[in-house]
Amino acid sequence: MIISVIPNIDKPGCSETLEKIGVFLKENGVKGYIPENIYCSNFESVSEDELFKKGDFIVTIGGDGTIMRFSKKAAEHKKPIVGINAGRVGYLANIEQSEYKLLSKLFTGNYKTEKRMILDVKITEENGNVSTYKALNDAVITSGFISRIIDIYAGIENDSVHYRADGIIISTPTGSTAYSLSAGGPIIDPNSECYCITPICSHSLAAKPIILGADKKLTVNAFSKKRADIYLSVDGRKVCSIKPKTKIEITKSSEAVELIRLNDRNFYKTLSMKFSDLSK
Repeated sequence: MIISVIPNIDKPGCSETLEKIGVFLKENGVKGYIPENIYCSNFESVSEDELFKKGDFIVTIGGDGTIMRFSKKAAEHKKPIVGINAGRVGYLANIEQSEYKLLSKLFTGNYKTEKRMILDVKITEENGNVSTYKALNDAVITSGFISRIIDIYAGIENDSVHYRADGIIISTPTGSTAYSLSAGGPIIDPNSECYCITPICSHSLAAKPIILGADKKLTVNAFSKKRADIYLSVDGRKVCSIKPKTKIEITKSSEAVELIRLNDRNFYKTLSMKFSDLSK
């Protein structure tokens, strides 16, 4: 068995946890790989591509941003992934750093997995250039200026919804507890097959979040009457600027993230625990 471990060494305690995991894997006769820019005893350092090719399982140490970033590449290689939480919230990371020995369940097969939906985001520019991205959490269209309202048309089948707002969030069930929730969107069971449009500070009190079935294709156009810059961000990373004739198409991806569960903390138990922590 081979386990690839990807740590965010900037997170508190991450380096120490990586050392402990290295010893733990060696004691159990398991080969461990880490990224080539990191050295840690009991691991072999390889390129990022090799991490995903060689590893039977992918383990991240960090916050939700870390597992979100690498889970999409794990999905591309059809490898299951588990996160060890070294961040604050940790909705996606299943175990805490002190629980690293639960990785032994990978050796015995005593674990559960759940598949998380991904969105394909396709951008077609006026000149015909096409770029694509994958979103595990969300795609966000927003103005680059504070309090600059933009017009957004969200096409669903043969009709469209018009938003005048600071922007919109197109969220997966996984992302429903992230930015979308802060903007007033609903919490969606992560195993649901759907996605949600949530307006950001809408100019209309009647504008509410809309949940779409996963089979629906969403086409989005956005422009600003005041010539404000408009940007598209995918999973928290700004990927491009949006012009009036830029077309954004969003559909359910054929790929899915396979998250490993090593304990009995399901989504609702984690949600309750994290909300309780945030209220302190």
